[in-house]
Amino acid sequence: MNKRWVTLMAIATMATTMLSACGGDKEEKKNAAPEDLNSKLEVSWLNILHTASPPTDTIKSLLEEYTNSKITFNWVPDASKEERITTALASGELADIVTLTMMTNSSVRSSLKSGLFWDVGPYLSEFSNLAKIAPELKEAASIEGVLYGVPFQKNLARSGLIFRKDWLDKLGLPVPKTLDEVYEVARAFTEDDPDGNGVKDTTGFGDRSELKYSSFKTLSSYFGTPNGWKVEDSGKFIPEFDTQEYIDTMNFSRKLYENGYLAQDFAVTAKTDQQQQFAQGKTGIYTGMVDISSLRTLAQDLQPGMELVPVNKISNGDGQYHIWSEGSGIGGLMAFPKSEVKTEAELKRLLKFVNDLIDEKAFMLMTGGIEGTHYEYDENGAFKILNTELWQADVQPFSSSRPSEIAYTLKDANPEKQLANELIRENDKFAVLDPTVPLDSATNNEQGTELQKIITDATFKYIMGQSDEAAFKKAVQTWKDSGGTKITEEYEAAYKLTQK
Repeated sequence: MNKRWVTLMAIATMATTMLSACGGDKEEKKNAAPEDLNSKLEVSWLNILHTASPPTDTIKSLLEEYTNSKITFNWVPDASKEERITTALASGELADIVTLTMMTNSSVRSSLKSGLFWDVGPYLSEFSNLAKIAPELKEAASIEGVLYGVPFQKNLARSGLIFRKDWLDKLGLPVPKTLDEVYEVARAFTEDDPDGNGVKDTTGFGDRSELKYSSFKTLSSYFGTPNGWKVEDSGKFIPEFDTQEYIDTMNFSRKLYENGYLAQDFAVTAKTDQQQQFAQGKTGIYTGMVDISSLRTLAQDLQPGMELVPVNKISNGDGQYHIWSEGSGIGGLMAFPKSEVKTEAELKRLLKFVNDLIDEKAFMLMTGGIEGTHYEYDENGAFKILNTELWQADVQPFSSSRPSEIAYTLKDANPEKQLANELIRENDKFAVLDPTVPLDSATNNEQGTELQKIITDATFKYIMGQSDEAAFKKAVQTWKDSGGTKITEEYEAAYKLTQK
């Protein structure tokens, strides 16, 4: 072997060693040493998009600067998230961070339990913001005691109704406090020409093609329906749709529909269309107080005289208040697949990134944008958007990606939005939790999504007058026979273990 060959071999060996030490390929570059949590991070994020278009790079660049990272977003439109996320889970086409919001989806739960994602529970205490996540929130976000991602922290219950206040005033109606008053408002908004144009072209309730985020779930809360499941003192589980309160809600909704007080096309209407109908003055009642600013923005050029009032407390006449809680304050998980995040060191660097997103600086970037450009504080210290169109393009898509919506409280300059925020916080006092959130059922993981379609279809048919109570109860029995009974038994067994 000649001297030149020996020299070349030595150089090659040295180069290989240096590449290995410095992270010569993409995988090694991502794997920061455990003590190097401030190193530059390249992170891919499979995330849900709740707006019509992805954001510009304006805020993304500032977030990258603040978190010392380069972020590649793979945006999934909210309308197609179920198909896209389940396909990604099945194919393994994932990212460093995967936003999972469908925590009751059978494919999602099965993937979580399969060991596809890291258990982050043991690491949260190492990071200042993540360490502050309340124990009950971590418990609610866990499956059989394992936390498969950083929970998105939200208020316990954000639901409620929004009414056209200007229509109420024109018709001499008070803001409703009971279900009977809600029905009367829906009737008047349909029959009494609330917009004063002399044409019968308005409907009380706008709605959309789902049970959970439509008027039905909120109305069912007002009737006292359990949230998902009722747990008797004996530990027996009863699904919400097998209760009298659920039947009462269906009868109420059916009466609204039969009389034309509920949008006749609700079963085929998407959320965006529901919002447009409200903004165009076609409907006067909207479900979801959290959307009050979006409705105001959509209507600003269409309904210049529109006034809105959010309402969170509606009783069935007994003076008691109930509102369903989605996920017990958990909006899903920021999960880290082991196929992409291969080492503990890499996981910790990603957790540091998420921790930084909860800092006030990052929170404000994802909420308001740049002070003086997108927002300002008025003389009363209230938060105010300066340029709505610019804010929508640059900032709004990031708001649903904040790891915590409750870390900081802003006073909103819009009194309607400020009231809605206060009512959402007040909902914590009478929020009804779903007892199965921290529990697991293998059958529900495998069949739950498909089985729910039986109930959804049966409920819609009943509301639209296409079936009767006997047919609905037959559908419930079909649910039980097709796996529902097994789901019930598995939840009861899992609940029993938590009571020891």
